[in-house]
Amino acid sequence: MRKLILVTAAALIGATGAIAAIPAHFAGASLLPMTRVSLAQARKTALTARPGAITDQELEKEGGGTGLRYSFDIKANGKTFEVGVDGRTGKVLENKAEGANPD
Repeated sequence: MRKLILVTAAALIGATGAIAAIPAHFAGASLLPMTRVSLAQARKTALTARPGAITDQELEKEGGGTGLRYSFDIKANGKTFEVGVDGRTGKVLENKAEGANPD
């Protein structure tokens, strides 16, 4: 069965004003209409907070901030860090090394 996901244009517009492509495997894509911060802008914020390479990303409902969080795994200097960006305010909520049992 196919699932229809409605995403507003505002949720797809990145910092450059261009419509960003949403990867088909993006976990949490159905939550995008509730965000005020695009995936592209959240990625930029996360990489500013923790320069490196994004290896995983998702949008989830989680405690802290407004309760809607982009979560990025970023590989830097041989370690993986988790960086959380609030989906409504764009503030960095988390920026720490992954533990022994990553989410």
